[in-house]
Amino acid sequence: MESRFVEVKSNGIVSAKRGKNKRTPYDHQKKAMKNLDIIDESPSYSTLVVLPTGGGKTYTASMWLLRHALNNHKKILWIAHRQMLLDQAAESFQKYAYAENLPNISSFSYRIVSGSTSHDRTKDIVPGDNLLIASKDSIGRNMESLDKWINGDDEIYLVIDEAHHSTAKTYRRIIDHVKSKVKNTKVIGLTATPLRTAANEQGLLAKLFTDGVKSGRAVRGDIGITYQIGLKDLINRGILSKPIFESRYTDEAFGDNLGLDDWEKISHLDVLPDSIAGQMANSAARNKLIVETYKKNQDVYGQTIVFAVNVVHAITLCKLFNRAGIPAEFVVSDVKDMITGVTLSREDNERKLESYRKGKTKVLVNVNILTEGVDLPQTSTVFLARPTVSTVLMTQMIGRALRGEAAGGTKDAHIVSFVDSWNEHIAWVNPENIFVDNKNDFIDSQNERRDYELRMIAISKIEEFAAILDDSVDTTAIERVPFEQRVPIGMYAFTYLEENGMDHSYQVMVYDSTQEAYHNMMEALPELFKVFKADEEFLSETTLHEMADQIRDTYFLGEMIPPYEEKDVIQVLKYFAQYEEPPKFYTFDYVDKSKLDVAAIARHIWDEDMGPRKKAEYVESLWEEGDDNMLRLFFGRKAYFWKQLDIEMMKLSSPGIFDDEENVKYGTKDYADMTLYEIRKIDPEYEKRLRDGAFNAAKGKDGCYVCAGCGLKDKSRIPFQVDHIIPLNRKDGKTVPENLQILCRSCNAKKSDSL
Repeated sequence: MESRFVEVKSNGIVSAKRGKNKRTPYDHQKKAMKNLDIIDESPSYSTLVVLPTGGGKTYTASMWLLRHALNNHKKILWIAHRQMLLDQAAESFQKYAYAENLPNISSFSYRIVSGSTSHDRTKDIVPGDNLLIASKDSIGRNMESLDKWINGDDEIYLVIDEAHHSTAKTYRRIIDHVKSKVKNTKVIGLTATPLRTAANEQGLLAKLFTDGVKSGRAVRGDIGITYQIGLKDLINRGILSKPIFESRYTDEAFGDNLGLDDWEKISHLDVLPDSIAGQMANSAARNKLIVETYKKNQDVYGQTIVFAVNVVHAITLCKLFNRAGIPAEFVVSDVKDMITGVTLSREDNERKLESYRKGKTKVLVNVNILTEGVDLPQTSTVFLARPTVSTVLMTQMIGRALRGEAAGGTKDAHIVSFVDSWNEHIAWVNPENIFVDNKNDFIDSQNERRDYELRMIAISKIEEFAAILDDSVDTTAIERVPFEQRVPIGMYAFTYLEENGMDHSYQVMVYDSTQEAYHNMMEALPELFKVFKADEEFLSETTLHEMADQIRDTYFLGEMIPPYEEKDVIQVLKYFAQYEEPPKFYTFDYVDKSKLDVAAIARHIWDEDMGPRKKAEYVESLWEEGDDNMLRLFFGRKAYFWKQLDIEMMKLSSPGIFDDEENVKYGTKDYADMTLYEIRKIDPEYEKRLRDGAFNAAKGKDGCYVCAGCGLKDKSRIPFQVDHIIPLNRKDGKTVPENLQILCRSCNAKKSDSL
């Protein structure tokens, strides 16, 4: 039996295997390779190969490159941004290095280069390396390390994995450097979603990838694509399963006491601190929900892989499944079973996997070792019982259920997420975001698209709903707003790369209150980066916060409820710093807000004068009403719906209940003694008038704003800030616009330093 757990060394010699490769390419993979044959007739080119998640990008590219590059003594530079992707590529080249693909050579050498302790460094690169698989940051920081390696070569294959990231500055510098050294550079970008970005970012992709294949011949223009197939095509062919997403809300809250070190571990390393992992693993209610969810739907879910938080969690869940009469096993890396004292070996894992393959085991619980390299095609469901901030890991986890019927798998893939509440905002990856740019490829009806959008919104609202339930948190400002205004109208969804190479997926929810401000901010980003001279791919925290302050003072003025979040702006800035284009905006057009009108439901209960019992029966009927239930999809938890309904009932019984909130005073200070930021906490509209008034007073007849310090002129407000240290006041104690000055960033910094 072929080993399911492959160890990839950092370098070595790969000898051509005897015998025949047992894996037969699918038709779409054969077509992609045929089109690569066509474009490869050109001496140099830059093109994309587009295969959706689960479509076999790495397999297709490595199979073709074995025969067309390595077999012809041509070097390959394969660039990716994660250790996992590097290992995956190296494994694929080794796994399919059969003599039938390498008739001209008996072996080739490879080297993996990254910052990982298990990989080599750039100083280890030697001219004799035939295949160089390297992280983009290692090469980007030391591009001269390539010079000796490619010296004298007139042709090279440069592969960019996850090529939708290739518009980032480091990737572009690497591509330009190699092209400057090698006359005939053949660039092949591999991606699932080349059009995931905004239209203007597609312009950047079109500048990088200029060559493609159409109607059997090489062409130039638009975004150069040699081969492309959509997710829906592979689903219709039965090669991939149709993903069906579900969310289960655990009612558990984590992260109350999350320290800076813990935050760094989660956000940058995707490592849950032991304390939190322990809380999650030992949560009886959470574990019960996981088991009960499967038990109620086991005929639908079928054979299921559960991704647990840690070893203790895997063992605990396995015992609970078995106790519930569901045959379950757990597989983990070589560790000692802390309950039985038995050491689990690779052979133990293989035995358990074989039981799962034969259908004897229904549920297989693991801790991240079943993300790749193990053939379990009968899996129809994955339970995501651990959160992740890694898009790569999320893709691999859900990929375990994506094998379609024609590939020996199942028709549908159920992806079940167990969603917790986190008081600290952490950008956990929503599994549906893996397909956000392909949603039209697997959503067949208007209702399915609406349900998808509702789930996206619901997950984003968990913190807000949880805060309203928490009596220790003052949420009167948000409660005052009509509920329909608290439903987002759309979102900016995007993924960028952290400095450590980890994918960071993020969504910024946009409301009626913030739509115009975000639109104006996105248009002004190029000017903002120019003014701040921010041309690095990774900006310092100081620069990010200074830019966020400028954006706040320029666009997010006045009362906005729901308010904008500074952390959302900072995420957008990080994205723009890499790609020099704003992220794409997705509208929630299919969400009918009228069907989420909690105020109308409250009005009906009020008009009918329902007593407690009748009200409870009516609410229960609304909540349980059929499968097509927007309230249940949106709120997720009945408690969230009840709380919002009670708030709307309170507004009806006491119409002026929130009026007193307007009269809150900021301690004992008078406006005359406050900074603009202090005024904003009490009266954001007044602060907006003061700030806008300062700009209007500083605007000349030529339409330019003028710095009160040095006289700098500019038509945009971006280069300026209002002097917001201590407002100048009239003798009558009133703060007025004409007493406030606008200063350019340089003058404002000097004035701040002098105070």
